[in-house]
Amino acid sequence: MNTFGRCLAGGILVAACGAVLPAQTNPPVPVLQIMREYTKPGKNGTVHERTESLFVQAMTKAKWPTHYIGMTSLSGKTRALFLVRYESFEALEKDTAAMAKNEALSAALDKAQETDGALLDEADQGVFIYREEMSLRTMTDISKQRYLDIAVYNVRPGRRKEFEEAVKMVKAAYEKGVPSVHWGMYELAYGGDGNVFIALTARKTLAELDADPSISKAFAEAMGEDGMNKLNDLVQKSLESSQHQLFAFNPRMSYVEDSWIKSDDFWKVKPAAAPAAKPAAEAKKP
Repeated sequence: MNTFGRCLAGGILVAACGAVLPAQTNPPVPVLQIMREYTKPGKNGTVHERTESLFVQAMTKAKWPTHYIGMTSLSGKTRALFLVRYESFEALEKDTAAMAKNEALSAALDKAQETDGALLDEADQGVFIYREEMSLRTMTDISKQRYLDIAVYNVRPGRRKEFEEAVKMVKAAYEKGVPSVHWGMYELAYGGDGNVFIALTARKTLAELDADPSISKAFAEAMGEDGMNKLNDLVQKSLESSQHQLFAFNPRMSYVEDSWIKSDDFWKVKPAAAPAAKPAAEAKKP
C-alpha cells in the first residue's frame, strides 16, 4: 500500500517511505490507458512473457512511436497490467486510427492477440485522467523505477466532495511535514463505474515500503489531533471501498523508448522466445 493509500483508506497514519524525488520539469501525461490481463493458473511467468513478446516484436518492427510499460502482480490475483500514456484524447484517437491503417502491424497484433488470448481467463481496460490538484510531487520519469504501488478508491455516490477534502488534507500534511512522499492521482473516465480514483506511486526498491517512524511522527505533527479526527470522519463518509496492490515492472513485456534502453540495463533484455508453432496435424484437430 502506498503512503497516501495507508493514510486515506484507514483514516489513520501507517507510514511507508517514498523515494526522494529530483526536481520535475515536465507535467505528467493527462491521459492514461490501463489494460489488464488475468492469466489462467500455470499460464503466467515465462509462458505469458513468450506470448507478450509477439506484441513487443510487432511494435518494434513497425517502429511504432507509442510505447507502453508492462508489469506483473506481486499481490492479489495473478495478472499483468499494461500502461499507455497519451498527451490527450486526440492523441489516443490518432494512435488507434493509425494502427488500424497499418495492415502489417494490425495483422501481427491480431495474431499476437489470438495466441495470448489462449492464456487468459479475463481481460479489460480503462481510461483515466490525471488529477493534478489531488496529486503530490508526481514522477514524470519512471525509467529508473522498478515497482508500481496502486491504491484504488471507490467513492460513495454523492460523497465526492468529502473525498476530495480528505485528499486535500492528506496532501497538505505531507507537503508540510514529509518531503519524500509522492503519488499521482488519476480518475476513471471510461471503462467502469464512476467515482473511481487510483493513486500511483512508482518505487525503485521495495525497501521504500518498510515502516519509518519519522514519517509517522512528522505526519501526525503536521496533521494534529483534530486534523486526524476530521480525516477519519471524512474517510468513513466518503469511501465505499478501497484496495491496494503491488506490481513489478517487466521489461520483457514492455515496449519502451530507446532512451530508456540506452540509459538503463534493466530495460536491455531480449524479448522472450515466441511460442512454438503447433504442428500442422495438431492444428487441424477439433
